[in-house]
Amino acid sequence: MLSKHKKRLPKEGLNKILIRGTNWIGDAVLTLPAIASVRAAYPESRISILAKPVVADIYKLFAQVDEIIIYKKQFDNPLGVFRLARVLYKKRFDAAILLQNAIEAAIMTFAARIKLRAGYNSDGRGLLLTHSVKRTSEVKEIHQVGYYLEMAKALGCPPVGQEMNLQSKINRVTAQNILREFIPGAKKIIIGIAPGATYGPAKRWLPDRFAAVADKLKNIFDCQIILLGGRDDWKTAEEVKRWAGADLINIAGKTTVREAVYLISQCSLFISNDSGLMHIAGALNIPTVAIFGSTNPVTTSPVGEKIIIVRKEVSCSPCLKETCPTDFRCMNLITVDDVLSAAQKIMKRS
Repeated sequence: MLSKHKKRLPKEGLNKILIRGTNWIGDAVLTLPAIASVRAAYPESRISILAKPVVADIYKLFAQVDEIIIYKKQFDNPLGVFRLARVLYKKRFDAAILLQNAIEAAIMTFAARIKLRAGYNSDGRGLLLTHSVKRTSEVKEIHQVGYYLEMAKALGCPPVGQEMNLQSKINRVTAQNILREFIPGAKKIIIGIAPGATYGPAKRWLPDRFAAVADKLKNIFDCQIILLGGRDDWKTAEEVKRWAGADLINIAGKTTVREAVYLISQCSLFISNDSGLMHIAGALNIPTVAIFGSTNPVTTSPVGEKIIIVRKEVSCSPCLKETCPTDFRCMNLITVDDVLSAAQKIMKRS
C-alpha cells in the first residue's frame, strides 16, 4: 500500500460530504476516478464539489455528484477564505475530502467547522486534518490518477479502475450541434490541435512546427483542422495559423470548457502539448498525440487507450520549470516528422 493513514473515514453517518476539487483542467480530469471511488463508498450521501469556475464544467459533465459549489474570485484571498467558510458552515457538511493540496483548503474547512477533514498531509496542513494521509515520496512518483486514488483508498474508499471512458457521457446530438455552431459545414475528419499550455512556455512546442504538421495532415487526410485552447492561448494559436498554408480555424479562447469538451469529442485526432485539453482528449478516448518537454509523462501523461507520447530523452528533462533556462533542447529536438509520424500511426491504428 503506497499511502499510510491515521484512520479511515467512518462507513456510516456521512450524509453530506464536501470534496475540494483541484484548480486546473488537467488535474480535475485526473481526479475523476478518485471522486468515483468516494461515490462508491457513499452511494446514498449527498456529495458536493467545491471548484473554481474554470474546472466546474469538468465536474458537472463527468463527476457523479449532487452539487457544484463555485469557488468565486471574491473568495480567493485570506479574508475570502473565511467568507467562504461561513457559506460552507451553513451547509452542515459531515466530512470534507481535500483533493487540492494547499493549506488554504484545510484552513477553510477547519473554519467551516466540518468535523471530519481528510487529505494528504501536504503544505504543512497535517494538524488541521482529522484524517491525515501521509504523502510519501513513493506516492508522489506515480501517475496523478493513482496519486488521488491512493488518498481515497487510504480513507477506506473501495478501489476503482483508472479507465475513465468519458466518451460514454457525451451526448452526440449536443456535440454535433456545438460543432455546427463553431464550424458550419465541418468536414468528416476533424483534427484538433492545442498549441498552448497554461504553465509557461517551457511546455509549448514551436508554433511553426505545429503549422507544418497541420499542413501535411491537411494534404494527407483532407481534414478540417481547429485550434483550441483558453483565452491566454489565442496568440499562440494565431501564430500557428499565420505560419500555416492551410486554412486553420482558431477558436482558442472562444469556447467554454464545456464547448471545448464537446468539440474534442468530435475529433478524429488530437495533437497537444501537455495541457488540460490533452487530458480531456485522452480521457474521451480520442486518438491523441501528446508532446512532452519540461514535464514528466510518467506522472502526467493522458489517460486513454489511444495515446502516443512524443518526447526526447535529454538530461535536463523533466525540469518542471515554466521557462527554459538553457537552450530549449527538449522541444527543439522534436521534429515535424516525429509528430507527423505519430499522428499517422495512431490514425491508422484507430
